[in-house]
Amino acid sequence: MVLVNIGFGSMVAAGRVLSILAPDSAPIKRVIQEAKDRGMLIDASYGRKTKSVILMDTDHVILSAVSPETITARVMGREEPRQIEEESV
Repeated sequence: MVLVNIGFGSMVAAGRVLSILAPDSAPIKRVIQEAKDRGMLIDASYGRKTKSVILMDTDHVILSAVSPETITARVMGREEPRQIEEESV
């Protein structure tokens, strides 16, 4: 089992992650509220601004203060997100 750091020493099992999303849209905010109502919300942001919402295959929703790009890079085995270089035309 591979564990991924989602910030402040919190870890999730990489193989159980379904998606890593930004929390800005209304549908994601509804997902967060529904998970809270069902008791399936885990707030791993430690009081900081939520930058990522992680959906797990166990139906848990995890909030993190680390950006989705950074968590994705960690899941894929890179420590930091790669910079996308634009090609000049």
